[in-house]
Amino acid sequence: MEEDIDVTSHTEGLNGLSCECKPFEEITNGHSNHKPVMNGLIIGHNVKDHTNGSAPLRSLPISALKQNGLLQTLAAGEDQPNPTEENVELEKAREEWEALENVQPALTEDSNPTPLISFNEALQYFQTTDLGDLLKNIQPTIRRAGLAAITHFLFGPPRLHRELLEERDLVFAIAQCHVDNSQTVHMRVLQSIYKRLIGSRLDCPRYGAHWENIGFQGTDPATDLRGTGFLGLMHTLYFVMDPETLPLARDIYKLSQHPTQNFPFSVMSINMTRIALQVLREEALSKECNRRQQVVGVLNEFYVATYLHLYQLWKTQQKTIADSGFVLKEVELFAKKNPKQMLRRLEVFLKERQAVGIPRGTSSDPQAQQPSPSLGERGARAAAGSKGKEMHFTGVCDLPPDMEGEARLI
Repeated sequence: MEEDIDVTSHTEGLNGLSCECKPFEEITNGHSNHKPVMNGLIIGHNVKDHTNGSAPLRSLPISALKQNGLLQTLAAGEDQPNPTEENVELEKAREEWEALENVQPALTEDSNPTPLISFNEALQYFQTTDLGDLLKNIQPTIRRAGLAAITHFLFGPPRLHRELLEERDLVFAIAQCHVDNSQTVHMRVLQSIYKRLIGSRLDCPRYGAHWENIGFQGTDPATDLRGTGFLGLMHTLYFVMDPETLPLARDIYKLSQHPTQNFPFSVMSINMTRIALQVLREEALSKECNRRQQVVGVLNEFYVATYLHLYQLWKTQQKTIADSGFVLKEVELFAKKNPKQMLRRLEVFLKERQAVGIPRGTSSDPQAQQPSPSLGERGARAAAGSKGKEMHFTGVCDLPPDMEGEARLI
């Protein structure tokens, strides 16, 4: 004789809570049909019994499946839970979720992005800051003695005009400054370089692997400025903030990301600054500086011309990072012997680029779109600035002057 059986089973709920399930028994034609009841509701017939090893409830979240021992048993098709046979799909989903949790946003806490800074504004900061301690350690020219001094005097390049000596000394003083986190201008220079080069409007953290993405050797750009100091950043700033040279900077950066011809963009840029400083120290740029009545503008263009020469050589001759030492030596020798030709090549390159319709700049930022002053304007401003006001300098850091001329990939 069959009788109704009221069996109450307590199973662990999805969130660790007890869930009461009562089988509902119905006698039909002498057969017993059991329907599980959960929380007072009869679960539909399309949900299979767990004894047949079928799949668990599809509507449950993945996290619940993973945490519930009974459902793990259902997924594994066994009577007892076995944690060593975890579902492959669940593990894959867990790894993807953990990967998402580890992603760190590149945004700073400040919702307002740091405004870009122009090269002229950054230069004005150094012009109005006391760098007197650094001026005592600079070496603006090559020290020659004996026959070498006589030969240079008779057959060497002309000396720099007296009114340009202060501007030249400022350049070498900046080359001995390091990055100061407490200086707003320094931080704006770093942010401007990063954002203009990659085309971003968002600030980036002061330290991080993102600096390696634009060619620094580590998470802190300040550690790569050996031999050039803050001047290395100033030259990169000029390169990316001038609408006329920005497309070239991005072309070089694109080549630096090439699968086989890649090289560290920022480290190579610092080496171009080092070469330009050495050419200025050897007075090979004095004639051009005297003609234009400025030093900073000539040095900026010579830096870009040197990087252009390396870029064309690297690209056309299929150079790789293994060739960097030889390429740098070749570029440096050519730059020292042909400074006027280097500047002329840059001028022709930029004119041809403009003639074929390539835009001078791509940023919509009003400050970034301001073109650099023409050569005549630059000379007039430099002359007016040197005569109209005195320059005051301040010490920010010290770098050994003997490191400035090392011929190597830093």
